[in-house]
Amino acid sequence: MRVPLSWLREYVDLPATETGRDVQAKLISAGLEVETVEQLGDGLKGPLVVGQVLTIEELEGFKKPIRFCTVNVGTANGTGEPQEIVCGARNFAVGDKVVVVLPGAELPGGFAISARKTYGKTSHGMICSSDELGMGDDGTKGIIVLPPETEVGKDAIELLELVDEVLDIAVTANRGDCLSIRGVARETAIAYGLPLRDPALLDVPGPNAYGYPVQVSEPYGCDRFTARTVSGLSPEARSPIWLKRRLQKVGMRPISLAVDITNYVMMELGQPLHAYDRKLVQGTIGVRRAGEGEKIVTLDGVERKLHAEDLVITDDRGPIGLAGVMGGANTEIADHEEGEGTTDVVIEAAHFDAVSIARTARRHKLSSEASRRFERGVDPAAAAAAAQRTVDLLVLLAGGTADAGVTEIAAPSAPHTIAVPADHPDKVAGVEYGRETVVRRLQQVGCDVYGQDELIVTVPSWRPDLTEVNDLAEEVIRLEGYENLPSTLPKPPSGRGLTHRQRLHRRVGRALAGAGYVEAPNYPFVGEQVFDQLLLEADDPARRVVKLTNPLNDEEPALRTSLLPGLLGALRRNDGRGSHDLALFETGLVFRPRETRGTAARLPVDRRPTDEEIAGLNAVLPEQPRHVAAVLAGAREQAGWWGKGRPADWADAIEAARAVAREAGVELVVRGGQYGPWHPGRCAELVVVTDGAETVVGHAGELHPRVVKAFGVPARTCAMELDLDAVEAVGDDTPQAPGISTFPVATQDVALVVDRFVPHADVEAALREGAGELLEAIRLFDVYENAEQLGDGKKSLAYALRFRAGDRTLTVDEASAARDAAVALAGERTGAVLRG
Repeated sequence: MRVPLSWLREYVDLPATETGRDVQAKLISAGLEVETVEQLGDGLKGPLVVGQVLTIEELEGFKKPIRFCTVNVGTANGTGEPQEIVCGARNFAVGDKVVVVLPGAELPGGFAISARKTYGKTSHGMICSSDELGMGDDGTKGIIVLPPETEVGKDAIELLELVDEVLDIAVTANRGDCLSIRGVARETAIAYGLPLRDPALLDVPGPNAYGYPVQVSEPYGCDRFTARTVSGLSPEARSPIWLKRRLQKVGMRPISLAVDITNYVMMELGQPLHAYDRKLVQGTIGVRRAGEGEKIVTLDGVERKLHAEDLVITDDRGPIGLAGVMGGANTEIADHEEGEGTTDVVIEAAHFDAVSIARTARRHKLSSEASRRFERGVDPAAAAAAAQRTVDLLVLLAGGTADAGVTEIAAPSAPHTIAVPADHPDKVAGVEYGRETVVRRLQQVGCDVYGQDELIVTVPSWRPDLTEVNDLAEEVIRLEGYENLPSTLPKPPSGRGLTHRQRLHRRVGRALAGAGYVEAPNYPFVGEQVFDQLLLEADDPARRVVKLTNPLNDEEPALRTSLLPGLLGALRRNDGRGSHDLALFETGLVFRPRETRGTAARLPVDRRPTDEEIAGLNAVLPEQPRHVAAVLAGAREQAGWWGKGRPADWADAIEAARAVAREAGVELVVRGGQYGPWHPGRCAELVVVTDGAETVVGHAGELHPRVVKAFGVPARTCAMELDLDAVEAVGDDTPQAPGISTFPVATQDVALVVDRFVPHADVEAALREGAGELLEAIRLFDVYENAEQLGDGKKSLAYALRFRAGDRTLTVDEASAARDAAVALAGERTGAVLRG
């Protein structure tokens, strides 16, 4: 929300010496996020005056149209003679009043003006556009043409209010009242302890039977609707300069007088309005839900197919507006320059349901200034005042006549009251404010407060976000100043620290970071098309997703079941920005829907939920196991004087999984596998064994070329993903001190020839079991394939076996016997034979 300081001063008598920076500091202290203070006209220096075009000479022989003009600027140039100016704009004519900057002046951005020769003429100054003066968009894309009655020679800096300060406030979702000058003025008045001149305090006539007919068929979606009519508007009437400038300062483009007035009142009071051309409205105005299949062309010229949940404004023909979002083109106010101008208007000031408007705006991807306000909460009591303010301005500026009829339809409602202990803010903040301070601060916000030890607080209509006692406590605390809260560290009870799961999570992160991986957290949202890109089977459980009712992005409406899509997206972005040697990892939750859906009960906030309540909540939430995943591309070891380096490959992905398993105290069984995104011949299945039962906990290896292409990542990208919770469940990460034997080791090497398709893991398992208790360690140190020496379809696996006994020195015969037993069992199970 952009708030001009000059407009703010109309409602709060700020000290003359207060600057925008001073107001910013006060509002930030009160809890508003004032991001910047824009200095309008910074660096602007006159003379900048109003001039009248006397003559225009079209210059020929140039690539673009050029005009040589003489302009009367009065005595502003010191001579009283016409000023000669070269200009390329075409949107003005002889007799028009324009803005002229004379030699010696300086425009924003340090652009100094001087007489200079151009296009064969000497130009003594410049005729200005709104962009050149930093005024914002005025809709003309050309020279500023002023009203005919503007005085020649008048100071344009003052006339156009070019010097001002504008506060840019990031309004949070719960403070819809601050999306208006009125709301920010109220906060400013409280911050300075000054009275507020409320622009909504107007004399408003009561409803009668003569107003424009309105029928509200959906009172839940529209609990208040005010309609006023103004007749006899002058089609030639234009928005005055002060009105246009205020709209430009708050970031809106002037359009036409009637539209500008409704926008002005919306920015002033926070109440969105809409003006209908009365001649184009047929019959009674209605408010209802859309019929399935109905269509409407909105003011932006787009035909939209309506949804049954959309709230619409109708006449006898059908929809004429998306309620609270945008009006329809079939009742649009007509500008005089576009044909016969609008002379009679119907003003709509209504209050719509916030959730309904938010869903309609997102469903149609149509966010507007009106929908932004309704989504965050609009003061329902301001509708009649906003309509009256609009009527008054139309009568004043367009010469219209306010019809006597006033239509106001309002659903029965009672003010919201909250009972709160007077010392509740003290308990929340840990500061003793006292009852008087609590009552004073709540009254400043606009609450009616009664009672002594227990206060009965009636919430003002413009603060729908105040719903319970803690909201009231927050108001007191923020107005007293968050900076005044004492800084005290909590004292945790002894003996408590990180949980086992948290400690494992941190160790895993440190282990992968130590191995050269960079952590890359990602959003947990995905689109279901990623499962096709990952080549998952149609019946894969990972395709069952939890869908969000209100997603941040319609293209990613589901919660992830794998960490790989996010990591691959991060890999693609970094590779596209020139980082080609990448190793990324992430630990995070994945989400799996339960077989049966349930509804979670709302837990209390005034006490700790019971174990049964927490268990009931967890029972309806989706399963959320923690996974760990890593992706690699480019070089794993850099080339240099020390050697050639090497690219990342499938073995690195497997080693990353093993590093994670070691932190959990688990030994992974690695064997050949095939799953979704991995290359069929370069995929390892990662298994843990518990009580003789095997459980697949993940996969690692090189990604399938089709997956690489679908995600736009480098060729030969490798990845691994593990179910960290499943690994933790079978692990024992109790630190184990290494056993140091005083007896020597006996080493035996064996080279076994097996069929090429036999996995190394099966051979190793057979060797390990056959060698018995004397085997201390086994290591594969060579894989050899040669059809001439080994035969077709064969490979040689060479292992180093380390034998040791804890109570004696092994003899050669004992070590050889253990080796022979291992080879024998490997031959029996895998068909392995000793090479050579």
